[in-house]
Amino acid sequence: MLKLYNNLSRQKEEFTPIEPGKVGMYVCGMTVYDYCHVGHARVLVVFDMITRYLRHSGYAVNYVRNITDIDDKIIKRANENGEPMQALTDRFIAAMHEDSAALGVLPPDQEPRATTSMDLILNMIQTLIDKGYAYAANNGDVYYDVSKFEGYGKLSGKKLEDLRAGERVAVDESKDDPLDFVLWKAAKAGEPYWESPWGHGRPGWHIECSAMSTHCLGHSFDIHGGGLDLQFPHHENEIAQSEGATGCKFVNYWIHNGFVQINEEKMSKSLGNFFTLREVLKSYAPEVMRYFILASHYRSPLNYSDQNLDSAKSALERFYTALRDVNAAATDGAGDYETRFRTAMDDDFNTAEAMAILFELANALNKAKADNNAEQAAQLAGQLRYLGGVLGLLQDDADSFLKGGAGDDGDAEIDALVAQRNQAKKDKQWAEADRIRDELQARGIVLEDGAGGTRWRRA
Repeated sequence: MLKLYNNLSRQKEEFTPIEPGKVGMYVCGMTVYDYCHVGHARVLVVFDMITRYLRHSGYAVNYVRNITDIDDKIIKRANENGEPMQALTDRFIAAMHEDSAALGVLPPDQEPRATTSMDLILNMIQTLIDKGYAYAANNGDVYYDVSKFEGYGKLSGKKLEDLRAGERVAVDESKDDPLDFVLWKAAKAGEPYWESPWGHGRPGWHIECSAMSTHCLGHSFDIHGGGLDLQFPHHENEIAQSEGATGCKFVNYWIHNGFVQINEEKMSKSLGNFFTLREVLKSYAPEVMRYFILASHYRSPLNYSDQNLDSAKSALERFYTALRDVNAAATDGAGDYETRFRTAMDDDFNTAEAMAILFELANALNKAKADNNAEQAAQLAGQLRYLGGVLGLLQDDADSFLKGGAGDDGDAEIDALVAQRNQAKKDKQWAEADRIRDELQARGIVLEDGAGGTRWRRA
């Protein structure tokens, strides 16, 4: 039985979907004004892993991940670039899709955009006004009245009186309460806008997700996910909006992945301590990044460093070295290994423990190869690829992965040098053989001499 940590109840719970055999899941996606950074990569990979495992467990998953393509940052960046807003967002949406595909992230089943969901947003705002949860202010904005929603704070554990006591910003005179948040922003001069009953404007960030998620998945659905930084106020505000508008419980299970950290600080664009995924992938294969993300439990902090990425690379090399020169047998299950793998994953998607099972499989595969037990090796290799595939890993050709990397050397040239070294050894020209070995080593090429000949990989 799958158990997951529900941030709403702050405990692990058995997962019971609203409709047996089916899962509706919504995840807050990117605000598209720049390239994805490593923090975004974690969200993409974590919820791809969750989707893959739910499907592996037999669920039909409807995975919705939105795109925020209207926002203050987007407008500012487009103005700085002197380009139309849609040209900017289209470019970065395409880049996000490229980055996602590189990481082995499967496309979501639905990918609604804020700018194409305006009727849904306007209808929900009007419903909230009609039900007394929202009001139009004298400045052209529309605000949600948090005092009218009895359950405000139930996700984050925050209380209205504590939030008010901690309020330090200047009170906006157009609001009834400094904690009220905007649903519709009146357009400023030169900004893009949409027509509305309250004048020209554009939606607030929070209302976008409420409108898109309930449209795609219904008034109530199973799982809502995103980064931990979204729990308050974004997800708290989504609950208030959605439950205020529909009168139904919004989401049954809330899943948040932990922060990516550098030197104990959250990685973010606002702090300026982020690395774009594209920068990282110049030095590391995409699967190394995916492994790095999944090697830690999704709720724990993820410490970004070259050292940790190097460790991830070494771990994948161990797997692919075990898989090298073995014709993996086809399998739709992995016996005891799969049972233990499922036990780990059923415990709140514990990928760290699941990886330990994969390493046991790789060690058993290496032993079977050493014992020249080809049949057992083929079975174990099939099981390793099968379970790795559940996590979106270990699907590359082993030889290609081990020869890949950020080096500029062509494979044909390296193969030629390896052949020259082998000939020198055959001719007992030991000094020449050592010279070629040292030259290759200086270029980051590791030689592995074995009974079947000499193989190479990039360090």
